[in-house]
Amino acid sequence: MRYGICILPDMPWRTTRPLWRRAEEMGFHHAWTYDHLVWGGLPDSQWFSCMPTLTAAAAVTSRIGLGTYVASPNFRHPAAFAREIQTVADISERRLLVGLGVGGSPDSGILGQPELPVRRRVDRFQEFVGVLDRTLRDDHVTVDGDFFATRDMRLVGGEVRSQVPLILAGNGPRSVRFAARNGDGWVTTGSAADTLDSWFADVAANHDLLVETAAGRSIDTYLSLDFAPVSPLASVGAFDDLVGRATAVGFSDVIVHWPREDAPYRGDVTVLEEVASRLSTNP
Repeated sequence: MRYGICILPDMPWRTTRPLWRRAEEMGFHHAWTYDHLVWGGLPDSQWFSCMPTLTAAAAVTSRIGLGTYVASPNFRHPAAFAREIQTVADISERRLLVGLGVGGSPDSGILGQPELPVRRRVDRFQEFVGVLDRTLRDDHVTVDGDFFATRDMRLVGGEVRSQVPLILAGNGPRSVRFAARNGDGWVTTGSAADTLDSWFADVAANHDLLVETAAGRSIDTYLSLDFAPVSPLASVGAFDDLVGRATAVGFSDVIVHWPREDAPYRGDVTVLEEVASRLSTNP
């Protein structure tokens, strides 16, 4: 099992810089931040941009993976985003992990674009992933899609796609199958549930579907533990129980959020420190 930590970009860099350094020192395998213009969980909070934050994090760390959790086509064009990915992958020396998802509100309406039904949002996401993949692989990319177009997008110096895993988010069968066929990884929050048993039954069913659809392709699988009915950092015992269940399902990675003083993700950092103290003995 590999362990990840998500640090929200709701505080100035002078405050979060020590957290990124500490995450690496603690032994986490990867660290992530959200990619939004405004996040519904903290709609009145100060908010900072994902890719500059990861660039800064790359400068104060040397080993830990750095990820987008998750980028979406709500406000990103795949060709322009490919250039940002190429740049941050270079600066971080190939430590960038690109989490991608359909995206939700309020980002979906901030640019004044028409609201799309869920099916069309998934259509747009799948086209986004396809164009992004091409612009990270090929030079002179021209695309005329339903949602995105490019004209002779350049990638001079060789492909970078092999350096950058695309980790595709999804909780429904269509998105899980798409991740199995097109992603290097799959990340899920599971579906809302009242009990741990029912939450894990859902994520286990989707994990089985992913493995079946992948048909032998090697795909990393990431589970966001903070969306379980029990907080993973409520206690060391709660964390161990959730990780044990995730391991039994077959997940390769789990992710928790850095504890905050207030909701969301309220928690005690001493629990995180106790959990992290054992990471080196649980590679």
